[in-house]
Amino acid sequence: MSFKRVVITGMGALTPVGNDIPTFWKNLVAGVSGAAPITRFDAERFRTRFACEVKGLDINDYIPRQEARKMDPFTQYAVIAADEAMKDAGFDTDKLDLDKAGVIWGSGIGGLKTFEDEVLNFAEGGKNPRFNPFFIPKMIADSASGVISIKYGFRGPTFITVSACASATNALIDAFLYIRLGMMNVCISGGSEAAVTNAGMGGFNALKALSERNDSPETASRPYDKDRDGFVLGEGGAALILEEYEHAKARGAKIYAEMIGGGMSSDAYHITAPHPEGRGAYMVMKNTLENAGIQPEDIDYINTHGTSTPIGDPQEIKAIERFFGEHAYNMNISSTKSMTGHLLGGAGAIEAAACILAIRDQIIPPTINHFTPDPEINPRLNLTFNKAQKRKVNIALSNTFGFGGHNASVIFKKYEG
Repeated sequence: MSFKRVVITGMGALTPVGNDIPTFWKNLVAGVSGAAPITRFDAERFRTRFACEVKGLDINDYIPRQEARKMDPFTQYAVIAADEAMKDAGFDTDKLDLDKAGVIWGSGIGGLKTFEDEVLNFAEGGKNPRFNPFFIPKMIADSASGVISIKYGFRGPTFITVSACASATNALIDAFLYIRLGMMNVCISGGSEAAVTNAGMGGFNALKALSERNDSPETASRPYDKDRDGFVLGEGGAALILEEYEHAKARGAKIYAEMIGGGMSSDAYHITAPHPEGRGAYMVMKNTLENAGIQPEDIDYINTHGTSTPIGDPQEIKAIERFFGEHAYNMNISSTKSMTGHLLGGAGAIEAAACILAIRDQIIPPTINHFTPDPEINPRLNLTFNKAQKRKVNIALSNTFGFGGHNASVIFKKYEG
C-alpha cells in the first residue's frame, strides 16, 4: 500500500510566553523569558520558588464556568489550545467525516492538581470520604482527549499517550501514522501539562531536577551554559491539526508544513538519567530520519530537548555530533525551553509548533540565557545563543526525551504542493 501524505493545517497554543500562537511565536523570536515567581500557591518554603506559569488567563473567557469546574487545568489548557487550532484550520464540520476524525493527545502526569486537592481535602476532613464526584474524570490523563472529541463530535481514534516528557511527541507520531495508513483523515493532536502545584514542585525539587536560581528566575533556564543548574517547570500546551494531504487540498485548506517522519527509541539505562553517551538520543534521530526517508544533511534546524540540566544537555549534544558528523556545524540548534521552561508531557507539542513556525518564517528562535561557555560543548556548534537568526529552513527536527528513557522525535518539511 502507498502511504498518505500528512500536513499541518491548524495550530493553537497556551504557553508561559503567550496564550495564542501569534503571541507565543512573537515572544519566542524576541527571546522573552516566561519564568517568574510562582503565583499559584505560597512557595516560600520550597527550594525553588519560581516557574514558567501561564499568565493573564481567565478560563471563563474560553470555557463556561460550569464546564470548566469539571476539568483539571491540564484539560482546560488542552481544550483552549485545540479550540484555537480548530478555528485556525477553518473546518466546515458539517462536511467532515466525523468517523475518520480523531484526537490523540499527550500528557505525562494528567490531573495532578485535582489529585492533590482531593487527597488534601480527604486528610483535612478527618478522612471522611466525601470526594468530588468529578474527581476521577478530572484526574485521569485521557480526560483531555475525551473532552475534545466530545466537543467536536470526532468519533475516530481517541486516546492519550503517556511517556513522560516525550508524551506529546508520541501523540503526534501516532496521529501521523494513523493518517499515513488511511485510518483517519483529520486528527487533533498535541499535549498539555499543569504540574505547577505543591506536589509537582516538591517532587521535582526532591529529585534535584529543578533550577534553584531564585534570585534571577528569568535567567534560570540556561541550556548549554556552564552554570546551568536544572530545568524550570512550565505549564500549558499546544495543539496541531494533522490532516491527510488530499483531504486538505480538496477543501482548500491553508497548509503550514508537511510532517514527513517520526521515530522512537529507549535508553534502557536509568529511570531518570539519560544514557551518558546519548545512545538513545542517537538512535531516535537515526530512526526518525530513516522513517522520513531523508539524509542527515537535509536537516536545517533542530529544536533540542535541551532542558538545562547538568547531565542532560551534553548527552544530547554528543548524540547530535555523532549522528550528523560535520553537518552538525552547518545546522542551527536551539532550545526554546530557555524561554518556555519545560512543559513535561506538553513540551513536544509547543516545540513542534516552534519548528513549523521556523519553517514558515525562515527564522530560528534563540537559546537565551547563555552567559558562560561550557567546555564540554563544542563551540563550533551554532546553538543560536541569545538572539534569533534568519536562515533557510526547509526541514526541522524536534527532539523530546522522557524519564524512563523514552525518546521521540518528529520532522517537518516546508510544504510543496
